[in-house]
Amino acid sequence: MFLIDALTWKADHMDLKSKLKVEDVGIFAASVFHVAVGVVCFIVLAIVDFGLIHIGLVGVISLATAYGLFRRRLWALWSIFVVSFMATALAFSMLYYTVGGNILTDTAMIVYLVLTWIFTVYVASKRRRLEF
Repeated sequence: MFLIDALTWKADHMDLKSKLKVEDVGIFAASVFHVAVGVVCFIVLAIVDFGLIHIGLVGVISLATAYGLFRRRLWALWSIFVVSFMATALAFSMLYYTVGGNILTDTAMIVYLVLTWIFTVYVASKRRRLEF
């Protein structure tokens, strides 16, 4: 009985890609990345008692970018460039002030910066797949 239920569940959930209407896995991955960045920004904002408003701004724009990418809107291309430049400024300033002080923060900022630009370049290269 358990085996039949497991096979039925697998058959029902195998077409998750089609349920989400994922045509381009890279753009979907960029959308998921920006959702994760937005959520992390809001968590950091809550931890520091809303003292870093620019982190909240990055979070809001990241979530808007994720929505635009998921819905394949053309304005998401402009939004992703705004987020990329904001991320670059944030990462470089964090690296400048914390270099060597906290290796975890340094590594996280470098990974964040690299992934942001990888997804930005990828979405820019696939801009014809975005709609008005």
